[in-house]
Amino acid sequence: MKAALIVFPGSNCDRDARDALTHACGEPPHVVWHTETDIPDPVDLIVIPGGFTHGDYLRPGAMAARAPVMRALIARAHAGTPVLGICNGFQILTECGLLPGALMRNASLRFVAHDVHLRVERADTVFTRRYRAGALIRLPVAHMDGNYFADDETLARLEGEGRVAFRYAAGSDCTPGPINPNGSARDIAGIYDEHLKVLGLMPHPERACERLTGGTDGRHLFDSLVDSLA
Repeated sequence: MKAALIVFPGSNCDRDARDALTHACGEPPHVVWHTETDIPDPVDLIVIPGGFTHGDYLRPGAMAARAPVMRALIARAHAGTPVLGICNGFQILTECGLLPGALMRNASLRFVAHDVHLRVERADTVFTRRYRAGALIRLPVAHMDGNYFADDETLARLEGEGRVAFRYAAGSDCTPGPINPNGSARDIAGIYDEHLKVLGLMPHPERACERLTGGTDGRHLFDSLVDSLA
């Protein structure tokens, strides 16, 4: 599997994502700078990492969504190439219209950075085949604007079409605090597009790929992609 990693000014999880992809794929991803107008072939997966693109000026992801590279990314997504947006990447995917809804300021009005539990809602997508539906996994979050919002009609459509990917859930071994760290509607932590090929999620699977850094629950997401796309 060959991946492309899109990097913007203010991306700060690109190294973590590159390491996770290299470990899973056996080779490093193409690193594509935001001013480029094409994404090199062959590419089986495109990843937008976390961070604070352009300093979160205006709104998180708003300026990045209008970068030159996004036209190529959107075209690849419409052609069926899977796209993974993590944290700031999720925000960018909503801002560019590949995913519905918006990521708003956390309900606490505070930056949150700790481990959370997630429930895997389905295990039949290219991103989740190494998980079990209903399984609890543990991943870190680190964000100020992770409060997922959509109107009632959109939320009902996401639920009815099985497009909620991960949900914040109760667990016994996370840092004490709210189950839902940001106030997201219906405890949503990640969603798919209508074809289940674009995934945006706020927690960081790339930071949970090694036991030395706290756990390996995130590794299964990258291994799922290799299983599905290699």
